[in-house]
Amino acid sequence: MPHSSPTLALPSVRLPARPRGLAAWAGLSLPLLFILLWSSGYVAGKLALPFAGPYTLLSLRFGLAALFLLGLSVLSKAPWPRGRAWLHLAVVGLLVQGLHFIGVYQALRLGLPAGVAALAIGLMPLATAFAARLWLGERLGPRQGLALLGGLGGVLLVVAAKPMAGAAGWAAYGAALLGLLGLVLGSLYQKQFCANTDLRSGSCVQLAVAALLVAGLAGAQEGFAMRWHWQLGVATLWLALVNSIGAFSLMFVMLRRGSAGAVARLFFLIPGVSALLGWLLLGEHLSGLALMGFALSGLSVAWAARR
Repeated sequence: MPHSSPTLALPSVRLPARPRGLAAWAGLSLPLLFILLWSSGYVAGKLALPFAGPYTLLSLRFGLAALFLLGLSVLSKAPWPRGRAWLHLAVVGLLVQGLHFIGVYQALRLGLPAGVAALAIGLMPLATAFAARLWLGERLGPRQGLALLGGLGGVLLVVAAKPMAGAAGWAAYGAALLGLLGLVLGSLYQKQFCANTDLRSGSCVQLAVAALLVAGLAGAQEGFAMRWHWQLGVATLWLALVNSIGAFSLMFVMLRRGSAGAVARLFFLIPGVSALLGWLLLGEHLSGLALMGFALSGLSVAWAARR
């Protein structure tokens, strides 16, 4: 996404003094909807993993989403990328879809709760702000810097609410950090090189490349083994259509409207929301410490977005 915004301001959540009409509502609703949809992916993945290996599940998710977007692109006559744009989209697909979700799903498979697995997302603002400063030249003001520290404190409270120990715990955290690396690098690459690509055809290319990557891993390591169950079907449809298409489309729209660091700050809210959804839908324990972390992250984002 070629040219970055000069600051880390967050246009999508900065409301005028007297919000009016659909434009003001969209400015608030897009980030809130994005946070909810993205957070739901961790719960859906947790529901599906007992019936399929992580690579097999990702193959189903990416393949179904790519086919849906292919049909949508053809029917709506969406413009397709040209020249080197294909390569740039492939790189984003390998990083944001492939490497990111390989790490996250391995962490979930190793037993990390949905809220704690969102650590890979919760740490994204710090990593993205630092990388965007070096790569895209985005400034980090004092208010945004303090908000980042507050958001990180909230994330640490969510993680501390349910820590994991032992070899499996370290492996799970390592896999989550691998997912973080893919998401940060892919988001910055997307902003630098893929800003003007059509969301329909561009996302189709990214998902198709990621599907080929995880399909090769699924065939080699899991033999595409799965146990069919209605829960697997519902979770896969949700992951493919709502999470892979809906949430990522919202993220790319917001990246076009604002800076990489601004969009990344929204990810501070995801660990708390994921933990809340995990408590409601999976019965995972949500302690008072986790609630405090969610509140701290939310207040930090709100404070950073003020005029």
